Amino acid sequence: MDDTVAARLDEIEQVFEETERSLGDPEVLSDPEQLAELGKRHSDLKDVVADIRRWRAASADLVEAKAMSSDPDMAQLAKELAREIEQLEDSIKVALVPKDPNDSRDVLVEVRPGVGGDEAAIWAGDLTHMLLRYADRSGFKTEILEASPSEAGGYDRVTISVKGRGAYSRFKYEAGVHRVQRVPKTESQGRVHTSTATVAVLPEADEVEVELDLNDVKVDVYRSTGPGGQSVNTTDSAVRLTHEPTGLVVTCQDEKSQLQNKEKAFRILRARLYQIEVERQQAELAGARRDQVGTGGRSEKIRTYNYKDNRVTDHRIGLTIKRLDQILQGDLDEFVEALAADEQATLLAEGDPA
Repeated sequence: MDDTVAARLDEIEQVFEETERSLGDPEVLSDPEQLAELGKRHSDLKDVVADIRRWRAASADLVEAKAMSSDPDMAQLAKELAREIEQLEDSIKVALVPKDPNDSRDVLVEVRPGVGGDEAAIWAGDLTHMLLRYADRSGFKTEILEASPSEAGGYDRVTISVKGRGAYSRFKYEAGVHRVQRVPKTESQGRVHTSTATVAVLPEADEVEVELDLNDVKVDVYRSTGPGGQSVNTTDSAVRLTHEPTGLVVTCQDEKSQLQNKEKAFRILRARLYQIEVERQQAELAGARRDQVGTGGRSEKIRTYNYKDNRVTDHRIGLTIKRLDQILQGDLDEFVEALAADEQATLLAEGDPA
C-alpha cells in the first residue's frame, strides 16, 4: 500500500484505540447517548482494525521469510504470506470505501402503478406482495402506512414501513421502474401486455433531522373512502397534509383514528422531505458518484419480469434469473447481493478509497 493509504490506516487505528479508552471513561458510561455513539464507532471499526493488524504482522513476517528464502520452507512460507497479504489488502480497501450514511436506517417503501391502466394497478399489488415477503424473509418488521386499493385489484398507491437495522441497505436497490410482461386476466385473446409500477425507497428520518415548521403544513380532515369513492367511515378520520413550501401532499386514511392517521402522515412527510435533501446533496456530489446504484431515481427502468419465459432481468447489471415465481415470493437475495457487489466495485474503481 502507498504512503497515503498507510497514513489512513494509522489514523483508523488511532481512532479505534481512542474509542476503546473512551468507552472505559466513567463520564462516558453515565451518558447513554455518547456511549451508544462510541459503541457504534467501535463496532464499525473493530473488523477493519483486526485486518490492519494482521496485515502489519504478515508484512513483517514476509520480510523475514524473504531474507531466508534459500530455505525451501521459508520460500513456501513467503508465498503463503504474500497471498494472505493480498487478501487482507483487498478486504481493507473494501472497508475503506465510504458507506452510505442511510444504510442502517428504517425505510418507507412507496409503490405506485405506472403505465398500463388496471393491469398496472394489479402489478403494483403483486410488487407490494413481493416486497412484503422479502422483508419478512430478511427478518424486518413491516406495517402498511397508507393504501388505496384499486377497483380492478391491486393498488392505486401503497406505502409500507420496513423496520430493522440495515433495511435501507437492502431495499434501496428496489427503487425505480419495475416492468412486467404478461397476459392480463382481463385479456380475452391471450395477448401479452407490458405494464409498469414505480417503487420509491425513502430512508425514514428522525424528527430532529428534518426542520418541519408546523405552520408550513396545512392539515385537512375528511371521511375515508374506498374504491369508487364510497364512504367507508362515518367520522372525519382521514387526514391530508399539504406542505406548502414544497407542494408535497400526503394522505392517510387506513386507521379509524384521526390521530393515528395524522401520525402516519407526518412520518411519510418527514421521509419525503428528508429524501429531497438527500437528493439535493447527491446532486452536488454527482460528479464523484454519478454512477452509484440505488439513488432512488424513479424514471429508470431497473427490472423486467417476463411471465412467458419465467425470467426476471435486472437491467442495471444485466443479470437474468429464470425463476420468476420464487422471486415474486420475495426471493430477492441474489439480485440484492449482485447489485451490492456492483456498487462496491464501482466505488472502488472511482479511485483511492482513502
